[in-house]
Amino acid sequence: MFLGLDLGTSGLKGVLVDDDQRVVAGATAPLTVSRPHDGWSEQSPADWIAAAEAVIGGLPAAARAAVRGIGLSGQMHGATLLDGADNVLRPCILWNDTRAHAAAAGLDADPRFRTVTGNIVFPGFTAPKLVWVGQHEPGIFARVAKVLLPKDYLRLWLTGEHVSEMSDAAGTSWLDTGARKWSEELLAATGMTPDTMPRLVEGSDISGRVRPEISARFGIPASAVVAGGAGDNAAAAIGVGVVSAGQAFVSLGTSGVLFAANDGYRPDPDVAVHTFCHALPGRWHQMGVVLAATDALNWFARLAGAETGTLTATLGSLRAPGKTRFLPYLGGERTPLNDAAIRGAFIGLEHATDRDAATRAVLEGVAYAIRDCRDALAATGTRIDRLIAAGGGSRSDYWLAAIATALGTPVSVPVAGDFGGAFGAARLGLMAATGAGAVIATTPAIARTFEPDATLTAAFDDGFARYRAAQTAIKSLT
Repeated sequence: MFLGLDLGTSGLKGVLVDDDQRVVAGATAPLTVSRPHDGWSEQSPADWIAAAEAVIGGLPAAARAAVRGIGLSGQMHGATLLDGADNVLRPCILWNDTRAHAAAAGLDADPRFRTVTGNIVFPGFTAPKLVWVGQHEPGIFARVAKVLLPKDYLRLWLTGEHVSEMSDAAGTSWLDTGARKWSEELLAATGMTPDTMPRLVEGSDISGRVRPEISARFGIPASAVVAGGAGDNAAAAIGVGVVSAGQAFVSLGTSGVLFAANDGYRPDPDVAVHTFCHALPGRWHQMGVVLAATDALNWFARLAGAETGTLTATLGSLRAPGKTRFLPYLGGERTPLNDAAIRGAFIGLEHATDRDAATRAVLEGVAYAIRDCRDALAATGTRIDRLIAAGGGSRSDYWLAAIATALGTPVSVPVAGDFGGAFGAARLGLMAATGAGAVIATTPAIARTFEPDATLTAAFDDGFARYRAAQTAIKSLT
C-alpha cells in the first residue's frame, strides 16, 4: 500500500493505493482559514497535524499496516516559522496572503531574483513574507531557525526531518530553479542563510522514514519511507500523468491553474508565468495561476445563500455570455497581472440579471482568467492542444464547456475517481519505495471530452474582449 496526503487550504485529504495504483481507501478532514486583516490569510500548523491524525486514523487499520511508502502534497508558498526547538513561532502565512506586496516589489526590483529563480517575486511567495516578518515582527524574525513549507511541516511530524523538494521550493523565491538548489545569494538578500532552509531532495526520492511514535500510534510499518512529494499542482500533474512536454491540465480548485509540463527549463518571468521544477528529476513545468476559481464560486454561493452545486445544476446547456461580466480578483491576481491590489467586480448588472445569469458570469469570468493564463504561456512558446480537467470545479459540465469554448481547446474529464494531489502524492510514495520512475505516472482513462462549441466561439471571443476592457477599467479604481 502507498499513502498520499494532500494538505490543501480548505482540508487535508488522504488516499491509499495498492500496488496496481487502485484507490482502496480515503479520508478527509476540514481546515479553516483565518483572515484577521484585509489581505491576510493564515492557518495554525497545529490544525494541520490534527487533520493528519484524523485522516490517517480514519483509514483502515489493515491497510495502514501494509503501507510501504508515503507521499506528501500541499499548498505552496506558505511560511511556517520554527525556532531552534521546532516550536511554531506564529500562524503560517498562506499562499493567498498579500500583505507582503511591498516587500515583494522590493525584491522583484533586484534583478538577481528573476535571473536566478526564473520568476517574478509574487506577494504570495515565501521570501517576501520573511522580509515582512523582519520589518513588522522583528522579535519573531530574530528567533527563526527554520522555514518550512506547509506539507514539509507534516513531514517533520512524520519523520523528524527538515526536508523539502524541488517543486515546492521553486515557489519560495530562494531556489536557483535551473540548478535545482538553494541560492545563497538570494537567501542573504532576505536575511536568511542555508541553515535556515530544509534539505532538498527530488519529489520521487526518499526524504526519511516514519518516526517510531507514528509507527506505534497508527500501525504504519517503521520501514515505510516518505517521498519528497510535491507542491499541490505538481502532485496533481503526477496524478493525471502530465509529466512530459506537450501535456497539460487545468485545475479548478480554490485557485485555478493552467499547468504545462516541460522537459527543459524555459523561464519568462516578464509574462507573470510561473516556471518551476517538476516533481521528477530533470523536468520543469510552467503555470498560469488564477487566485480565485472555486473560491470565487463559493463566495458567490454565500452571497446568494445557496449551495454551489445548486447554483450550477440549473444552468442547462452552454449559452453565449450575457451582458453581466465578473472579474474574479477577490484577493488580487497573479497571471498575467501580478497585482495584489486589484479587486473583483460585477459589471453590466441589469434587471434581467437573475441568479443563473450571475452564476454564468462567475464561471465565464474564471474561464476568461484561465484564457489570460493560456495566452501568457503561449507567449513563451508553450503550446497546449488538449487539457485534462482536475479539481472540485471539474464536476461542473457547464464550467468545462465554457473553458473549452473560451480557450478553443478540448477539455477531457477522467473516469470516476480522484486523480488529484493526494493520488499524485501516493504515486510519488510508490516511486520512492520501489524505485519506479515517471513511467508509472500514466494518464487516466478519459470519461468524456468537452469540445469547443463552434457556434459560440465568436460570442465567447467577444465576451473575452469585454472582460479585458473591464479588467483595464477597474485597475484605475483600486
